[in-house]
Amino acid sequence: MFGKGLLQGLGITFKRMVGPNITEFYPEERPNLPTRVRSSMGLDKDKCISCNMCAMACPNSVIKLTSEKNEANKKVLTSYHMDVGRCLFCGLCTEACPTKALKVTQEYENAIYEPEDMHWDMIKRAERKGKVE
Repeated sequence: MFGKGLLQGLGITFKRMVGPNITEFYPEERPNLPTRVRSSMGLDKDKCISCNMCAMACPNSVIKLTSEKNEANKKVLTSYHMDVGRCLFCGLCTEACPTKALKVTQEYENAIYEPEDMHWDMIKRAERKGKVE
């Protein structure tokens, strides 16, 4: 029938109109995100062994890291950069990390004004934000 779809649509609209309000007041109240939300990346520099597995697992090659050997002949992370503008937040890098030093976090406020700010120095971000949960 011609009016059946129209009546179904109006029925849904009427239910939403008289139903409970689900508006979130975002700046004043922080939303409760599901546990599997992938919004940002976090690094624990102390756990990182500079194995380069995360960079090899990344499909877009957004991770660049450098390391050097210390006096005990152990690799130490010196820089860890991500081009978040090209990142898919797929989580393949976190799955490849053998020490779980790289994690996907629920930090979702990543708005920027300049494109250059999409290049993250993960060591500085970790020091600024504290350790990853």
